[in-house]
Amino acid sequence: MPETPKKLSTESYKGVRDFYPEEQSVQNFMFKTIREMVEKVGYVEYNASILEPAELYRSKGAENEELVHEQTYTFVDRGGREVTLRPEMTPTIARMVAGRRRDFGYPLRLYSIPNVFRYERPQKGRLREHWQLNVDIFGSNSPYADAEILGVAYGVLTSFGAKESDFIIKVNNRMHLNAFAKRKELSAESFASLRRLLDAKNKMEVSAFNESLLALGITPEEISGNHVPEDIAKMIDEFKAAGINNIQYDPSVIRGFDYYTGMVFEVYDTDPNNNRSLFGGGRYDNLTSLFDNEPIPGVGFGMGDVTLREFLASRNLIEPYVSTTQVYLATTSSDLALQVQTFAGELRRGGVRVAVDFGEKKLADQIRMASKNAIPYLIVVGEDELSSGTFKVKNLTSGEEKEVLRNGLPAYFGGV
Repeated sequence: MPETPKKLSTESYKGVRDFYPEEQSVQNFMFKTIREMVEKVGYVEYNASILEPAELYRSKGAENEELVHEQTYTFVDRGGREVTLRPEMTPTIARMVAGRRRDFGYPLRLYSIPNVFRYERPQKGRLREHWQLNVDIFGSNSPYADAEILGVAYGVLTSFGAKESDFIIKVNNRMHLNAFAKRKELSAESFASLRRLLDAKNKMEVSAFNESLLALGITPEEISGNHVPEDIAKMIDEFKAAGINNIQYDPSVIRGFDYYTGMVFEVYDTDPNNNRSLFGGGRYDNLTSLFDNEPIPGVGFGMGDVTLREFLASRNLIEPYVSTTQVYLATTSSDLALQVQTFAGELRRGGVRVAVDFGEKKLADQIRMASKNAIPYLIVVGEDELSSGTFKVKNLTSGEEKEVLRNGLPAYFGGV
C-alpha cells in the first residue's frame, strides 16, 4: 500500500500569531482607538512595503550591531538584491520624507501602524512579528514638538481609559549625556559602553550596574538624577500646569539606537507584575542626512501592539468580542433558502449586517452555530414569518425576544 502522506502542522511559524476573529477584533479595536486619537490631533496616515534594501539598516546613523547582524530577516532576492523585512519604521519614513522633502509643508505630522519583523527569542511582550504605531513630527526643532510627542503618547494610553497611575513617562536628553561624556573625557569606546549600560539598567541588578559604572570611572551619584536639567524641568512643569503629572526625569533613559540626538523617553507600566517599558522614542535630527545633505529634524515614537495589548488586558480595558455580523437568519427549511436570501438582501440595503443559514441543519443546530460565533441576534425565518411580515428578534446573550415588523428591522438594528 502507498505510504500515507504526512499531514502538515496546524501551528504557525514560531514567534508570530494567527488572528482568529476574536483576536482580530481586539487588534481592530486597538487600531481604531489609536487612529481616532492621533488623527484628532492632526496626524495623517502613511504606509510602505515591508521590504527594504538591506543597506538601509547598515548605514551610518541607523547602525545597530545586534539588530543588523542577529535580528533582521535578510535574504537575496531573485535579482541578486539583498533585502530585509523591516525591523522598524523610522528609517523607512526618513527615506520617504527625504524623497519628497519639497512636496511637504512643515511641521509634517505622520503616523502609521505597520507590521515589523525581528528574529529574536519569543518571550512575554516580544515576538518575531508585531504591529507598531509610529508617530512622528518632521521639520521642527522646537522643544514644543518634543512636548507634543510626549502628549500624544500620553493621549494614546488615556484614550483607552488608562489612568495616570497606570503608567509613567520617563524623560532624558541625549545632549546632556554627550555633555557628561565630554566633561568626564570618556573615550569613544567608553562612551559606547556607557550607553549600552544605561540602556540595560532595568534588566540588571543594582549592584552589577553600579560595579559596571565604577569600571568606567563613573560613580552612581553622578547619574543619580537628583539634579534635573533646566530644559527638562521646564517641560515637566508645563505638563503639570496642563494637568499631566506622570512625567519625570530619568538619566538612565537613553534608547538603544544611535540615531537619537536629543530628547528621549520611555513609557513604563506601573503594575508591579509587569514593571517594564511599554514603548518609547525621541528626537532624531540627522536621520534624513543618510539620503541627502539637508537633514530634516524629526521627533517621534513607536508603540508595539503586543505590549499595548498586555497593558490593556491587565486593566480590563479591552472590549469583549462580539461578531461584526449583527443578526443571523435561521432558515426553517431549505426550500425557503431563496426567499431568505432575498429578505437578507433587503436588510443589507437597509444597513444591517446579516448572515444567512442555508437550511441544511436542524433549527437547534443553527441557533448553536450563531451563539458559538458570537453573533448577537437571531431571527428564525419560516413561512409564517414571511407571510405575516412580523419577525421575532432574539438577543442571544440575554434570551430576550422582541417582535418587529419587516419594514422596521433596519431602524431596529440601527439602534442596537
